[in-house]
Amino acid sequence: MGILAGVDIESDADLQARHAAFSQAMQQLGWIEGRNIRYDFRSRPVDKPDLVRRHVAELVALAPDVILVSGARNVEASQQATRTIPIVFVGLTDPVGAGYVEGLAQPGGNTTGFTAFEYGLSSKWVELLKETAPYVKRVAVFREQGSSIGIGLWAAMQGAAPSLGLELRPMGLRDVAEIERAVVAFAREPNGGLIVTPGGLAIGHRRLISALAVRHRLPAIYPFSYFVAGGGLLSYGPDLHDQFRRAAGYVDRILKGEKPADLPVQAPTKYELAINLKTAKALGLEVPATLLARADEVIE
Repeated sequence: MGILAGVDIESDADLQARHAAFSQAMQQLGWIEGRNIRYDFRSRPVDKPDLVRRHVAELVALAPDVILVSGARNVEASQQATRTIPIVFVGLTDPVGAGYVEGLAQPGGNTTGFTAFEYGLSSKWVELLKETAPYVKRVAVFREQGSSIGIGLWAAMQGAAPSLGLELRPMGLRDVAEIERAVVAFAREPNGGLIVTPGGLAIGHRRLISALAVRHRLPAIYPFSYFVAGGGLLSYGPDLHDQFRRAAGYVDRILKGEKPADLPVQAPTKYELAINLKTAKALGLEVPATLLARADEVIE
């Protein structure tokens, strides 16, 4: 089978751990690498999106039984390359809105998988940011320019913000240079905070974003725990390792003859809250004890 990763698997320890979780789950289902299954990996540096189509073409040419995909750009390229090889995705934000599947219950076509978020989850980002930094009144919401994903997430945030006295400002970003310009410009006014929504640009440059947020004293919340491991203040999002383990179940069923069109797209079942106390200290924040008690991971 083919596995198309979003970033360079040799340099991203978290991605390696996710794929290890998938391989272990496959072993438990009876699929042993080198005995009855072979994995063909393709990955790329985040700053080389042009490699996506080449990697997809290489995988499709191998005629795999299934392609496991993470990242919206990789899903899109895979669907353009094949409408017959089954595709299982992991961690997408809005597969219906992006047009990757017809619906969650009946995905249709050759693609199914696991979403990263239910829309209402993004209202928790707003609430957690306010709980961590009560003085915040303005929130910049980083979104990748031109991306069709995340529309439902944005709507849920807008619904939650007024009752918390927050003004949301969407920031559409196209490249790494815009990230720094946007942070610097937004930080000129006081009482600001930052919500970073999922996307290849934010994921690939997460250390830069977290460093800029600290430098300009902007409390920020992120969608995945590895942002916090890289210096971000706090995150709330799905347990991606669990999603890769669950993806093994779908791959197993497809290898045994089931069709992706008959396997409903599933939402996360496990979410995790991560907090970086070193970053909180650098920002002059005292994280509420009630929040720390709810955290799944605390970095000190």
